[in-house]
Amino acid sequence: MEDPRCNLRNQVDYPLEEVLFLVVSAVISGMDTWKAITLFGESKLDWLRKYLPYKNGIPVASTLSRLFVQLDNERFADCFIHWVATLSERTVDKKVVAIDGKRMRGSYDKQDDKAAIHMVSAFACEQGICLGQLATEEKTNEISVIPELLELLTLKEAIVTIDAMGCQSEISAAILKKEANYILQVKNNQKGLLEQVEKVFSITQVHSQHTQYHVGHGRSEVRTCRVIEDLTFFDDYKDWHGLNTLVEVQAERTDKQTGKSESSRRYYISSFQESAEKFNQHIRSHWAIENKLHWVLDVTFKEDRSRKRKGKSAENFGLINKLAINLLNQNPDKLSKPNKRIKAMLYDQYRETLLQL
Repeated sequence: MEDPRCNLRNQVDYPLEEVLFLVVSAVISGMDTWKAITLFGESKLDWLRKYLPYKNGIPVASTLSRLFVQLDNERFADCFIHWVATLSERTVDKKVVAIDGKRMRGSYDKQDDKAAIHMVSAFACEQGICLGQLATEEKTNEISVIPELLELLTLKEAIVTIDAMGCQSEISAAILKKEANYILQVKNNQKGLLEQVEKVFSITQVHSQHTQYHVGHGRSEVRTCRVIEDLTFFDDYKDWHGLNTLVEVQAERTDKQTGKSESSRRYYISSFQESAEKFNQHIRSHWAIENKLHWVLDVTFKEDRSRKRKGKSAENFGLINKLAINLLNQNPDKLSKPNKRIKAMLYDQYRETLLQL
């Protein structure tokens, strides 16, 4: 990272590497505001000095805020992706990579008429590792951001899953270019495509079928997946790069307390050729990006309540949060993430373990 404060006219009292090490250590220990990070640094100054000089002590909250406003968010995101790549070589099997967007509600700045940031992230579902992120100001712009994010990632042999917003021919081509496979959800935003898929399922014998049962969170669910590989009656076959299969998932959920049931039917197109059982698993895995990333950011890291709005501070601090989540998920301790953060705050040795020092 290049320090945006460095020039010939001023002297930097708090080097960038010291600030970043302080912030990451504090965030993984449960600190979510600039003031809390400063208080953490003051109380853990002797520990921090085991690794870096901190000859001028700890910067105040306003200094931290100004720095994160100025940091080059694109360069920071690039550094993050390279760090995750080294992590991936050792520990991350990118079997299913889910791509989805999340609105950072707290980044809306009424005073400067700045829209809330919509962050598009890639997530290795089995390992709970965020692989990278790119920001846009509107959800509809995900279509243009997703290919840019794909270009940055190493995805060879991965299965990339995206909801209906990403069901675009150009995106399917971009995924194949990365030597990966795709599973793309089909909805009414591609009405003609949806009608074609429904038609094929009404007149073509399925290649494979699998029913999966799941009980948890006070409800039971039955998911039946059907796969078609014969695309003879699929008129738009040539419009979709590498298309090999059509997938239907019918789910029925029953609330165990009320007995009330609801059902849904969803369709997907895919370049992947596999059994219905595998498709059932991969499609279900996609929701890990909601449960293990977006939910954790909102509930554990309080992202939607964050007041960081100026410049690129929201994007940069969001990346720090994702870095912390990756490190927490890499640790085999069975504690919940909130309890891991509390333990990291209390015990220096445990914090060192999480930070892989």
